[in-house]
Parts: sequence; structure tokens; C-alpha cells
Amino acid sequence: AGALCIVDSTVATPLLTQPISLGADFVMHSATKYLNGHSDVLGGVAVAAKDSEFWQKICALRTGSGAILGAFESWLLARGLRTLDVRLERACNNAMALAEMLEGHSAIEAVLYPGLPSHPGHEIASKQMHGGFGAMMSILVNGDESFAKSVAGRTRVFKPATSLGGVESLIEHRATVEGKNSPVPGNLLRLSIGIESIDDLRYDLISAIEH
Repeated sequence: AGALCIVDSTVATPLLTQPISLGADFVMHSATKYLNGHSDVLGGVAVAAKDSEFWQKICALRTGSGAILGAFESWLLARGLRTLDVRLERACNNAMALAEMLEGHSAIEAVLYPGLPSHPGHEIASKQMHGGFGAMMSILVNGDESFAKSVAGRTRVFKPATSLGGVESLIEHRATVEGKNSPVPGNLLRLSIGIESIDDLRYDLISAIEH
């Protein structure tokens, strides 16, 4: 149909998925997340598969509005990129281990993670992702909204925050974050898995769920 295919690949990062090789026209990343990895930079990345009139408009807008990283922010981002592979490998391994542990737990209704064969997108993810399935997941607890909030409130290693891609593990009750008109189920918790000890992460979640 002539439409442009633009992919936000922030969660997958360039290490796990290369959308342009799969046919995308443009790819964007929030560099604030995994590329930086330390939650101390605001930045973004836009990549085009080829030069075009549309791409030149983007470049002109960026240059004209001054949307360019400063020297210190560039240094911080370069620092983070040097450890992207080791951080992401650890986070992906942790995420897979937690997903497998939580799936089938009596207090968990569902684990939403593409690395699990039970996930509806697992087959596609297996073809498009290499080296891991990312470090983001959601869980649906067997309970109401108040139970989900209590689980999030009892964790100690997981910190309650709305972000992702850092070295630290985060948990949030997404419906509360989005507000009263959120379509997210009240029993859903979103997790950003970090690089802490997998034993600590397991114990923290199980303790919060089974308290």
C-alpha cells in the first residue's frame, strides 16, 4: 500500500532484533533505556533504512530545532553502550528464569513474556529475536487489584517505578500509573528485569506473592 513501516525497538535493542533487516523503513529507540542502561540520560535514536525525502525532513527538523545531544549526555550514552551486551545478556537470562518460575504458580494467572512457548507471539519472536527475548514482562496475579498492589508494595529488590532498561529491577501496577481510563487489567503488574542476582529476584517476588 506504500505505507512506511516504523518500528519502536527500544525494548528489543539492536542486539536482539534488527527491524531494518526484516523490512522496516525506520527504527527508533529511547536511548534513555537499555542503550544507556543507567537511567541518567534523556535521548533518542532514529535510523532510516535508506536516504529519502522523508528522512531529509526529519534531519532538517532535528537540526533546526536543536534536538541534538550535548557533549556530556553523549559521553554518558557512549559509556552505557560499552556494557550493553553484558547487561542485556544478564537481564534476559534473569527474565527467562523468572518467567519459567512464575508460570504455573498458583498465585499467578498468566505470565506475558514472548520467551515462553505459551505466549501467542513466541513463534514470531523466535524468528525475529536472537540472543534472548528481552527483559520486560507482565504478570497477571490470581486476585483483584488490591492484591496486585500489595504484591508490588511488598517487594524489596524490585523497586516501584515506571521505567525500564536500567540495571535495577522495577515493578509497577500499570493500571494505577495510567489512570482511571486505563484498559490494563487491575491484576496486571509490569516488570522490568535488571541484572541483580537471580536468587535475590526469585526470593523477592515469591516472598511478596506468598506473604
